[in-house]
Amino acid sequence: MKNTFAALALACCTLPALAQQAASDSTDPLQLQDRIVGDIGGGVFHLDRNGLSRHSHNLALPYAYFDYDRFFARVDTFGIKTVRMGYGYLELAGRLNFEGFDADRGLHRRSDPIPLGLGTYQETPIGAFFLNAFYDFNTSHGTLAEAIYAAQVDIGRVSIYPQIGVEYRSANYNNYYFGVDPTEASASGLRQYTAGASTSPILGLSADVPLTGDWKLNLTWRRKWLDSSVTNSPLIHHRAEDTAIIALSYHFK
Repeated sequence: MKNTFAALALACCTLPALAQQAASDSTDPLQLQDRIVGDIGGGVFHLDRNGLSRHSHNLALPYAYFDYDRFFARVDTFGIKTVRMGYGYLELAGRLNFEGFDADRGLHRRSDPIPLGLGTYQETPIGAFFLNAFYDFNTSHGTLAEAIYAAQVDIGRVSIYPQIGVEYRSANYNNYYFGVDPTEASASGLRQYTAGASTSPILGLSADVPLTGDWKLNLTWRRKWLDSSVTNSPLIHHRAEDTAIIALSYHFK
């Protein structure tokens, strides 16, 4: 865990510092606002549920991508901005994650993780960088870390955001969700399996489509290619997992 957070801190510190501080709050791009700035609405989230007897499904959930003073929400990640750093802030962050599943066919119940940790969003002249490192304070006691780069391409009034990144998960985390212990193997008929740490590449594409007034359509697709330490598990059926979002939101300025 210490090594993961140290690596995140090093990555953040090596990002370029701001060339100079703005002369006033009105010209400072990092100035905190005492109002909501961003998108709030609702939508349909398509989630792949990889594993034994688990299928992809759709959920109707709130959609939020906004800042309010030091608080931020970015779809599934939320938290508090602390000190300024580079082109952003050092953040205390949490992640919504629904990887848990109920006991089934000889397998024990897996609880949803509670990932809490550190992160930063760096909006630089060459694009945006999302860096996060989490520790699961629930049962797995594993770590997760990710680094994602997003660019912006405007086509008329539509903004498109291609993304590329990588996700790391520790052996403790993977083994809790994808391992099969001797008791489970005996009860389920599956082979025993111990999962190791994983590193998985990610590609994504998002788009903001203006509708009328301050209303917009938010579209997101993301694919993660699973590491062999995960796909070798007898619980896993697919080598890639997709997430898709279609949301209607109101843009607060």
